[in-house]
Amino acid sequence: MIELPEAQTLAGQLRATLTGRRVEEVVAGASPHKFAFFNGDPAAYGPALMGRTFTDAQSYGGMVELMAGEMSLVFHDGINLRWLAPSEVLPAKHQLLVGLDDGSTLLASVQMYGGLWLAQTGQLDSPYYQLARSRPCPLTEAFDRTWFDGIVAEAKPTLSAKALLATEQRIPGLGNGVLQDILFRARVHPRTKINTLSAAERGRLFNSVKTTLAAMAEAGGRNTEKDLFSSPGGYQTLLSAKTYHAPCPSCGGGIVRAAYLGGNVYFCPTCQPQP
Repeated sequence: MIELPEAQTLAGQLRATLTGRRVEEVVAGASPHKFAFFNGDPAAYGPALMGRTFTDAQSYGGMVELMAGEMSLVFHDGINLRWLAPSEVLPAKHQLLVGLDDGSTLLASVQMYGGLWLAQTGQLDSPYYQLARSRPCPLTEAFDRTWFDGIVAEAKPTLSAKALLATEQRIPGLGNGVLQDILFRARVHPRTKINTLSAAERGRLFNSVKTTLAAMAEAGGRNTEKDLFSSPGGYQTLLSAKTYHAPCPSCGGGIVRAAYLGGNVYFCPTCQPQP
């Protein structure tokens, strides 16, 4: 799933690879997928994009916006974005294909569910998009301790640490995937109620949000996800589906996997004791 580190990585790669390239072919919705969410009729994507030149790419939270002048494609959630060189064989199934003037291709396919939206640049009619654009990114100075404390203060006191960080888009782009290492580094159990957090724990949680996401972004995303060129990210996850059979990287104890709030959580009962 595209979360903040992957969105930043993809936006940079799209900007470097596609800027200046002209659209010569568009195929939208060729492989029907009930959870591929288009903005309007997919048949309208071609006429709106044909002949346009890509000018920039930006990320907002877990969203990636690829701009072609006054029109943009916005990708979100479980979208797999891949750039294929002119010599590469195209896969049989995809939800969006954009052929470029140098013979290369941008492909978007849906893993479980995801948005492939077309709209005027900066004007997508989605509350998630508008929220992601309006809130400070944790990688910037604007996301400071005062802002974080405000998020905690506005939340229901009995919310868990996972619910605080990874639901309701309180911090756009922070989802269940990046959550695991954030909580582990902060030594906070996913089920810990925020009204029981000590001042020290709250400080560790804030610092972990900042430093963990920064480390993930600097490494080109997590090793559980792939970038524009089908390569896994360079950040080696501490707790994930790839690692939970291994000993805890801190104490050597066993890692627990449990279903919680619509997804699996991974934690070390010794390093992250449940209060």
